[in-house]
Amino acid sequence: MDTNLKVVENLILEALELGGQTTKRAVIEEALREYVQRRKQLKIMELFGTIEYDDNYDFKEQRQRM
Repeated sequence: MDTNLKVVENLILEALELGGQTTKRAVIEEALREYVQRRKQLKIMELFGTIEYDDNYDFKEQRQRM
């Protein structure tokens, strides 16, 4: 899918220099991959503290039964 975007040229040039990519397209694709990955990580982090654990559960005992 071809898309035309107006992006700050200096930002792309800086990303090219830092990331080692050779094309603007590669820079934008990598940036989008990192953005999606980070957003997924943030969603997972929102789960911290929401899962209740049984304090009496002994995982070591469970492993010894095998």
